Amino acid sequence: MARLRKLTVAVAFVVALVLTVWATAALYFDSPFPFLRAPAAVFYLAGVLAALWLLRRGPMGMTVAFAGFAIVTIWWLSLEASNDRDWQPDNAKTAYADINGDQVIVHDLRSCTYRTESDYTCEWQTRSHNLANLSGIDLFITWWGSPWIAHPIISFDFGDEGHLAMSIETRDVVGQGYSAIRGFFRQYTLTYIISDERDVARLRTNYRHEEEVYLFRTAASPILARKVFLDYLQRANSLHVHPEWYNALTNNCTTNIAGSVADARNVNTRLDWRILLNGKMDEMMYERKELVSGGLSLPALKEQAHINSAAKAADDSPEFSNLIRQGRVGFSQ
Repeated sequence: MARLRKLTVAVAFVVALVLTVWATAALYFDSPFPFLRAPAAVFYLAGVLAALWLLRRGPMGMTVAFAGFAIVTIWWLSLEASNDRDWQPDNAKTAYADINGDQVIVHDLRSCTYRTESDYTCEWQTRSHNLANLSGIDLFITWWGSPWIAHPIISFDFGDEGHLAMSIETRDVVGQGYSAIRGFFRQYTLTYIISDERDVARLRTNYRHEEEVYLFRTAASPILARKVFLDYLQRANSLHVHPEWYNALTNNCTTNIAGSVADARNVNTRLDWRILLNGKMDEMMYERKELVSGGLSLPALKEQAHINSAAKAADDSPEFSNLIRQGRVGFSQ
């Protein structure tokens, strides 16, 4: 019994330490007053560690640690996202849509012309689509640096009406860049960018030189594509009015895609570690037969799906979407 008690206390102590580290980071990153961030984090961390040490990991020390975590968590959850901030030009507006039967009108569709990655001019367009023409879903996956981390972009195929790309991203304010650590806190607002492929895809193939982009045809039927598309629009409309915080673990590009597909299929989201380590999502989808493979192995399918060279050759051609698909598995020739 004594050994069990010691083990329980040890586990509780480790949990208390982990929660204390998280709460300290939350105070540091999310305090609304920059001059208080470091002092508040240091004071909190020192206070909790002192309580644990002085009370020698006893129940009172644990109580102090867990109570401190609870107080910080309540404050942290009270922080509200806002659409009224000094946004970067490519995040100046949020897309929304009007839906009337099969007719969809998308407002504030982003169409940026790039000179370099950071030098660009954005137009915000209105575009109409007929859901009766929606035939399927294509998937861009872009990798950079680590094979474990990627960014997926869904593109809806409307045939002669063209493709409509949707990229779930952080909505950055002026001077803000993405940090994986900050992504676990309330630093970024979530946004659904609805765009032309010559914007969101070409940005990554032609101007972000460290990114490698691959294009796959999914096995989604027109019925499933319609349901996923409408779910995306509902999320975009909601975020246009009620902004949400991005979270690298729970509310990111891949978790939202998985949620939309699950909702479209009227099932619960299938748990898979590759939803979090999304650099392996192509492997997950291949195993689930969610990609059109043409009988190829995954390495062979991925090799022919690489579009950087084709995208650079197509550049700003009006036929960009058709040119990057030529000769690839799953696309009409």
